[in-house]
Amino acid sequence: MGCVSVTIDIAGLPREHTAFEISPLAELGMALHALSTPGHHPGLHGWATATAAGLSPDLADRLHEAEFLWQTTHSDVLMPFAGLLSSPRRPGATLAEELDLMDRLDDERFAAAALDFTCGMSYGKGGDVLGDPVYRDRMLALAAARGPQVLAAARQLLDDLPAFRAWLRRLLEDCNEAFFADAWRRVAPQLAADARHKAEILRHKGLAEALHAVSPAVSVDEGLSRITVDKLVSGRTTAVDPAVGTGLTLVPSVFGRPHLLVLHAPGWRPVILYPVGGGPEFTGPGSVELLKLRMEALAHPMRIQLCRNLARTPHTTSELAEAHGITAPEVSRHLAVLKKAGVITTRRRGRYVLHQLDVAVVARLGSDFLEAVLR
Repeated sequence: MGCVSVTIDIAGLPREHTAFEISPLAELGMALHALSTPGHHPGLHGWATATAAGLSPDLADRLHEAEFLWQTTHSDVLMPFAGLLSSPRRPGATLAEELDLMDRLDDERFAAAALDFTCGMSYGKGGDVLGDPVYRDRMLALAAARGPQVLAAARQLLDDLPAFRAWLRRLLEDCNEAFFADAWRRVAPQLAADARHKAEILRHKGLAEALHAVSPAVSVDEGLSRITVDKLVSGRTTAVDPAVGTGLTLVPSVFGRPHLLVLHAPGWRPVILYPVGGGPEFTGPGSVELLKLRMEALAHPMRIQLCRNLARTPHTTSELAEAHGITAPEVSRHLAVLKKAGVITTRRRGRYVLHQLDVAVVARLGSDFLEAVLR
């Protein structure tokens, strides 16, 4: 499988330019992710069930339309401070302040961030999102595979971006009124305490100790020139970019557990969003033979990579083939092994056949594997 990780170059970064901050908008994004994919967050099952039951039909429908921004992963538009080329380059103190920062992102940067992670599977590769008809057609084709509502949202974004941006802001404001303001009041003190604690570790014990306290999956080399985040994805960015401004931001999240996210888009300030709080409880596996079959199916490096995609959202065979640079028949053979082991599900949506990881099944195999593919 080779070296798989996200690296952040920090050579010459002053210590005071590494900041632990809390972000209401980033936490709202993770709360929405937990609502749309409750299987990723067994520890939040009660909250997700109660919150979903209390949503008005109109708000639930609008969330479904926009969930491509947070279901697969966490769109960079939900951490807009990192994409601004002028001050402030830190989260707002309130959700309203952060939504104001989101409004300040230029149209091309907003559109690329909204579509890149979720529909394009080409994070950080660039492209003229709003002006290139070939790119537009590709985005719409990929959105169509995820259903008519995602396609409608993608069309609105590409056809009338100002209207989409206003619609999204209103949606997030309505979420705040419906459930998030109360949730934020409960989690903000814990997040602020964690950020202060990590900052104290950084101040008194240094960067290596602070990053280890964030997660054992985050480390720095002996020369303090490069941070490595152990994830089943490859990427590289820098925290020392004169065009963008130097700095690294680390954001704690209660709703994000077990995810460990890295914003590493070119031209954006790097951000590590890390989980805090207790871990979920899992039940034991099934029969020994079934366990053996599943462990063998998951032992292959490429199948682990496929599971990372399938854990977040359904994918077609052709999407997986393009994402991993292998042929569709190769993907099909790997999917057949995973399906025989009962760790993926398959369903048809129109002319598309979509595959998805059964997170509940994988969770019973062990939290280490689940956290690795969701990290």
